[in-house]
Amino acid sequence: MLDPKLLEILACPACRQPVTPDEAHAWLYCRKCAVRYRVEDGIPIMLVEEAEKWDPAREQAGPGTQDREQG
Repeated sequence: MLDPKLLEILACPACRQPVTPDEAHAWLYCRKCAVRYRVEDGIPIMLVEEAEKWDPAREQAGPGTQDREQG
């Protein structure tokens, strides 16, 4: 789990908007850019070139739903 203080200061490197973790804290989501950043061993990988596209319109339960649908 990511430290709540860290989550307060993390922002999307592309647009500088706040990011939101999924329930498992495996991904951080930027709604404005529609991308997600992975978290490896508790370390957010906040690199624009490492971000994955994400479709917030497909979700109804919030960030992390796509992972459950795919796996």
